[in-house]
Amino acid sequence: MTNERLRSALLAQGMTVRDLAEAIDVNAKTVERWITQGKVPYRRHQYATASVLAVDVTTLWDDGRSVDSATDLSKAEIVTVYPHRHMVPNGLWRELYARARSRLDVLVYSGLWLSEDPLFHNLLKAKVENNAQVRIMLGDPGCDAVRQRGIDEGHRIMDGKIRNALVNYQPLFTSHPDVGFRLHDATLYNSLFRSDDEMLVNTHVYGIGAYMAPVLHLRRLPGGGLFDTYAHSIEQTWGSARPITDDDMVGA
Repeated sequence: MTNERLRSALLAQGMTVRDLAEAIDVNAKTVERWITQGKVPYRRHQYATASVLAVDVTTLWDDGRSVDSATDLSKAEIVTVYPHRHMVPNGLWRELYARARSRLDVLVYSGLWLSEDPLFHNLLKAKVENNAQVRIMLGDPGCDAVRQRGIDEGHRIMDGKIRNALVNYQPLFTSHPDVGFRLHDATLYNSLFRSDDEMLVNTHVYGIGAYMAPVLHLRRLPGGGLFDTYAHSIEQTWGSARPITDDDMVGA
């Protein structure tokens, strides 16, 4: 049995099978089977497809296996989970940010590894040049939360890592002032990396570095709630963070 409603929804959006597959990160042959064989996708793929095609999920699948609870919706927002940050594919960070059209957020203490990536710098420049909102939030190297995080990770050098990141980003301060930089003094329970309606959530675990902690790859779905919970944290932190001053750079 074919799924003509899905085929029609694709045509209405002017999209191909490959376009949809790339948008929701599945194989094009898988989408083709949903249409030609009437295969029913996993729950998260149902809602991701409905979101991309701007239709209600029950318009596409009404066989009783679609999701209708907030809990299931939130689960469907989880694309995948990596047990440790170092297991995240190397290119995923850039790929995720490269997809950003309107907003790109980084909320970390140091995120030193990103600041050391020249391709990431070029990506930031390109995004602001195309009128995207770019916000980089680093920990205030002199605050108690940063000092404690260094102790918790067992190295006591978190402030130094932040100062190194500031030095790495310094060329952007003058060449691309539209890239927003602020310092925060928040106690972070997660490092957050947002690109429009996608996000990588690197949890913080007491006693180990963030590179050893789990990472959740989320994709926002209407009514899900999980993505928006983390997005709210970004907004709260940005609102209370302060601009970087010349004194901060002297310290770096």
